[in-house]
Amino acid sequence: MTRLHLRLVLAGALGGTLAVTAVAQGRLAGGGRWSTEQREMLRSLSLASLAPLAADPSNRYADDDRAAALGHQLFFDTRLSGDGKVSCATCHLPDREFQDGTPLARGAGVTTRRTMPVAGTAHSPWLFWDGRADSQWAQALGPLESAVEHGGNRTQFTHLIAAHYRRDYEAVFGPLPPIEGLPPNAGPVADSIWRRAWRGIPPARQQDVNRVFANIGKAIAAYERRVGFEETRFDRYVEAELAGRPHTPTSALSPEETAGLRLFIGKANCINCHNGPRFTDDHFHNTGVPPRRAVTVADSGRANGVRLALGDEFNCAGRYSDARPEECGELQFAATEGEELLRAYKTPSLRGVAERAPYMHAGQLATLAEVVAHYDRAPEAPAGHSELQALRLTSAERRQLEAFLRALSAPVGAPPELLRPPQKPLLSAGAWRPHAAARPEMAARGTTR
Repeated sequence: MTRLHLRLVLAGALGGTLAVTAVAQGRLAGGGRWSTEQREMLRSLSLASLAPLAADPSNRYADDDRAAALGHQLFFDTRLSGDGKVSCATCHLPDREFQDGTPLARGAGVTTRRTMPVAGTAHSPWLFWDGRADSQWAQALGPLESAVEHGGNRTQFTHLIAAHYRRDYEAVFGPLPPIEGLPPNAGPVADSIWRRAWRGIPPARQQDVNRVFANIGKAIAAYERRVGFEETRFDRYVEAELAGRPHTPTSALSPEETAGLRLFIGKANCINCHNGPRFTDDHFHNTGVPPRRAVTVADSGRANGVRLALGDEFNCAGRYSDARPEECGELQFAATEGEELLRAYKTPSLRGVAERAPYMHAGQLATLAEVVAHYDRAPEAPAGHSELQALRLTSAERRQLEAFLRALSAPVGAPPELLRPPQKPLLSAGAWRPHAAARPEMAARGTTR
């Protein structure tokens, strides 16, 4: 053996020893080995524990590839708006975790809430920050008619489908209803002229238009249903820990991240709401978040959202749902009264959270550090009652918790072709334009996120 060869062997052995020592130090710095109870907590948070996506009884087309292909086209189509400039992808940018990075969503105008991400929402029983929709397809419809989002209306969208998507639509949903004589712009929206035109349409024809409108939402939902999560470094860490395997660079957590994980499931109580493999309990909580100064409209959160969900003509129990009444349990048993609903907002998933600043329902907190500090302080709620209690974390513990949250980053899980505008041409080409641009009077009204 040459001296050079001997030095290389010794260096390799020493390097291996140092690596093992580093792992051991990492375990000690993170608080030692995980207990049986803690290991079960880790297992419950891992993406490997995510149950297969259940069928959506309210949308029989949710798993239809043709519906998803149509929804993919509609998601990126700016013609699905009052001025021809706003698509779903305007606020839900695929390359930004399907959100836009702004405190308040901007479409035809400025909304009063933050854009929520799309990934994994097919698993959720409630959509929007206040849960005013009980399915992905019902959620998709709200922004289309909102004066400050898409700013469009139901007959406009029906004409668009007939002009540009007829073959795609009819291949999934069957024949379009006759559109002759339908006003170019009409719907139960904020615009008084469009609303008056809607009232002039016979009820049976209104239902035909509503059916097309609902099917637009169902197609978009079929597309969004295919957007999920990719495995994170945390998931690989849990897999290796539970299997008793040594960690690799792609599965290791640093001592600071490991300490943050221990805080997450322990002292910091994050797991109380951010639990399960999606890191959300899908419920609504008042956490004392202050209102945003730029938003002058009172926002009661879930207290109003649940009433809107129950009254939504496109909910699970409605005429346009494909579900049987007994399949709408979430709607049937939804809590509608109680102080706990006031200014309570949906728990967002923490997967990919580091890429989704700013935070909270109206982007009130700019950084993860500010979020951790808010939960540490537990300020009183501006209305209702905050569920938080002061954590009294040290500055080091706050940094550790933030470090762990950053270990939950991973690309959105979806086929690459679904993360960009569809490449194939429409079956029906043309130069369709909106019948009329949204008028100024609409800017102050409409639904928000």
